Amino acid sequence: MSPKKHINIITLGCSKNLVDSEKIMGQLNNGQFTLSHDADGPADIVILNTCGFINDAKEESIDSILHYAKAKKEGLVEEVVVTGCLSQRYKEVLAEEIPEADAWFGVEEPSDLFGYLNQKYQPENEARFLTTPSHFAYLKIAEGCDRTCSFCAIPLIRGAYRSRTIQSLVVEAKHLAAKGVKELLLIAQDLSYYGYDLEKRSMLAELVDELSLIDGIQWIRLHYAYPKSFPDALIKLMAENPKVCRYLDIPLQHINDTLLKSMRRNADKASTLVLLDKIRKQVPDVALRTTFLVGYPGETRQQFEELFNFVRETRFERLGVFTYSPEEGTKAYELDEDIDDKTKQERADELMELQQSISHELNQQKVGKTMSVLIDREEEDHFVGRTEYDSPEVDNEVLVEKNGAIRVGEFYHVEIVDATDFELYGRVQ
Repeated sequence: MSPKKHINIITLGCSKNLVDSEKIMGQLNNGQFTLSHDADGPADIVILNTCGFINDAKEESIDSILHYAKAKKEGLVEEVVVTGCLSQRYKEVLAEEIPEADAWFGVEEPSDLFGYLNQKYQPENEARFLTTPSHFAYLKIAEGCDRTCSFCAIPLIRGAYRSRTIQSLVVEAKHLAAKGVKELLLIAQDLSYYGYDLEKRSMLAELVDELSLIDGIQWIRLHYAYPKSFPDALIKLMAENPKVCRYLDIPLQHINDTLLKSMRRNADKASTLVLLDKIRKQVPDVALRTTFLVGYPGETRQQFEELFNFVRETRFERLGVFTYSPEEGTKAYELDEDIDDKTKQERADELMELQQSISHELNQQKVGKTMSVLIDREEEDHFVGRTEYDSPEVDNEVLVEKNGAIRVGEFYHVEIVDATDFELYGRVQ
C-alpha cells in the first residue's frame, strides 16, 4: 500500500474562508490523505485558500503563494494548489505570473478542486474538520451578498446572497455540538439579510431561536449584521434568550451622510443613531463591535472629525478600523483617490488610539465583578479565556490565574482583579 499523501491547507483572510477550508478538509478526511492546517514543514500538496478583499489581504495571499512556489523549487512541496477569493478574481493573471503553482480554482469550483485531487465532491456533505479549539466553531449561514457598497468587491467574487435553510444549519450545528462545540459564531457577508432570498423576510431571529434549542450549545454569537433592515426581533431575542451572547458585530463604516451615500450604504446618521439607541435600551449590557473605513475618496478632515467625535460619544465596546483600498470593478474605483496612504494610516491610528482609551475605561469598570468566562487555551503562566462580550482573536481576553482544576473548553465564574486596555485579569471563584 502506497503511503498517504500529506495535504496542508493554508487559510488566509476571514473566518468565512476558514469554514470553507474546514469543509474541504472534512470531505478529504477519508483515509486517503493525512491533513494539516496552517502547518510548517514539508507536504505533498499545499492548498492555499486565498483572500482578495483589500490590498493588504491580496499582498499576503500573493506572498504566501510565492513562498510555497519557492518551497516547491526547493523540494519541500510537490504541488501548489490555489483556491479562494483571490484565485476567483485574478486566476488567469496570476497563473501567468506564477507558473510554479500547479492549479488554480475559484470559490465557485469546488467540484473541479476535488476532481484535481481525484476525489468526488459531495455538495450535500456537511462534514467539517475543525481547526478551531473543539469548544467553538463558526457557522456560515449564507454565501454571497446582494448589497452594493461602493468599496466592496465581495459581490463580484462571491455572487448573489444565498441563504442556507434553517433545517440544514440546525443539522450542521447538532453535528458540531456532538463534537463538543459549546459556542456557535454565526457568520455571513451580512447576517441581517438572512432569509430574504428564501421567503422575502428576515429569518435570522427564527434561526437563532432554533439553534438555541440544541443541547450542548451554550453561546451563540452574531457577526457582521448590516445596519440596514436590521431585524428588531433579534434585539428582543438577545435580551431574553440567555444562550444569545449580549454581543453584536454591526459594521457601520462611517457616520457622515455624504460619505455614507457615496458608499451606497442605504443608511444615514439619523437612522444609525436610532438603531444603536434601540439596541442599547433593550439590551443595556450589550457589547457592540463595529468597523469603520477611513480614507475613502473625498473624506475631508472635517468628515473624519465627525466620525472621531461619534466614536468618542458612542463609546463602542469593540472597534476595528481599516483604510480604503481601491478595488477594480467597484463604484468607488471610478472616484479620484485623493487621500494619500500616509493620511489614511494617520486617521486609522487616531481612531484606534481613541478606542484604546475607551476600552481602558470600560475595562476598569469590570474590576471587582465576577463574570462567566470560557477558557480557550492554556499558556505557561495563565489560562486564556473570553467573556460573552468577546469574540476569538479580535476582542479582549481574560488572563486567568492558574488553578489545577481549570480545563480548556469549560466555563468558570471569574473575579476580575485587574484590567488593561484590551485585557482583563482574573481568578476562578
